[in-house]
Formats: sequence, C-alpha cells, structure tokens
Amino acid sequence: MRGPQILTGLLDGLGNLDALPFESYRQPGREGVEIFRLYDTTDTGPVGPSAALVRYRPGAKVERHIHPGYELIFVLQGELINDAGRHPAGTLEVCEPGSSHALSSETGCIFLVVWEQPVQLARAAAAAAALGQATSH
Repeated sequence: MRGPQILTGLLDGLGNLDALPFESYRQPGREGVEIFRLYDTTDTGPVGPSAALVRYRPGAKVERHIHPGYELIFVLQGELINDAGRHPAGTLEVCEPGSSHALSSETGCIFLVVWEQPVQLARAAAAAAALGQATSH
C-alpha cells in the first residue's frame, strides 16, 4: 500500500496539477495519455478498484473500452470528449457497469478517475468473445 496521500490546491489554477510526477500510460489504445496513480490493482488485487489523476495531452485519444464496474470521472482542467459530449472542468460523469466509451481531448485535460474494476478494450473483448464462440462449437 502506498500510504496516505494528500494533494492540495488541485483546483486553485496555479498549476499544481502539472507539477505532479505523471508517467506515460503505456497501455494499448491510449495515445497521448499520462497517469499519476493514487492506488491500483497492485494494492487492491487483480480485479480490484483503481484511482488516478490522468492527463490527456492535446490530441490524445483512447479507444473504446468497456467498464465491468462503475467508473467516476471528474474533470479538473481542460475539456474531455466522449460519446456523451464535451465535458469542461467541473464536470462529474458516472459510468454504469457494462457501459463503454471512447475518449479524447482536443486541447488537453486533467481528470480524476476511479475505476471500480479494471477496464477492457472493446476490441479485445470482441476477440475474446469470438474465440470463445469458435471453441464452443
């Protein structure tokens, strides 16, 4: 466990978010994305919850993915775009289990995200389902 983390001044507009040690998010289907992990499955188990501050660089794109559990997104800076529209700073979105979306940001943004369970890329889920159907015949 990482222990207590206290981050202050996240909404004061003084650039405190940009000063965080974001790291490149090296996951397939996530171009131009950086992450500051608060906790993740190394802390909570392979299907446990995760939370992070995520930074999308201008032009970032994340391909369609599926949420087996709830996901909460709170936009702190910039504008996040998904299937439900454009979401400026101050927007909270709650995604239900089984929902899916693709994400992007034309101008860049930073948001807090809480995943109840790890997400799965839609193309990977479709491939796994096709494989399962092929092997069941």
